[in-house]
Amino acid sequence: MTRLIPSIFGPTLLLLITSCSSEPKLKPFTSDGCSLFPDRSIISEADWCSCCFEHDIAYWRGGTKAEREAADAALRDCVAKKTGDPAFGRLMYDGVRMGGSPYFLTWYRWGYGWPFERKYQALTAAETAQSERLLASYRAENPEPVCPANVETPVIELK
Repeated sequence: MTRLIPSIFGPTLLLLITSCSSEPKLKPFTSDGCSLFPDRSIISEADWCSCCFEHDIAYWRGGTKAEREAADAALRDCVAKKTGDPAFGRLMYDGVRMGGSPYFLTWYRWGYGWPFERKYQALTAAETAQSERLLASYRAENPEPVCPANVETPVIELK
């Protein structure tokens, strides 16, 4: 009987150690375009959805507080360029700064691909490689963009 205990204890301890030491798993990438906001104008041909898609990549991947600030600034600048309206870009920026915190349990929070507990944390080399593999897989499986350029946007004529 005393020989049975070490033979059970060893594999069990090894299983516990390896399961505790693994890095958190990143969920596959998803994007809904501009979360809780229109993807394009209903009164003009302005379309900023591609800005939101790139922003979603950064938010899914997560990272440091400085990386979030840079992603939000890139969204602001992209929207301002696509619309020709810096104030509109600033509106989008203010919205993501207020609503995209990693401390909110939402599907669009900073680092939404990781478990909620992650918050602001730099990615390791292994995590960066994991995110690149998952993003490449997403692009291979989804050749049509979330924000197709040829979508007919209804134009409302103002009189």
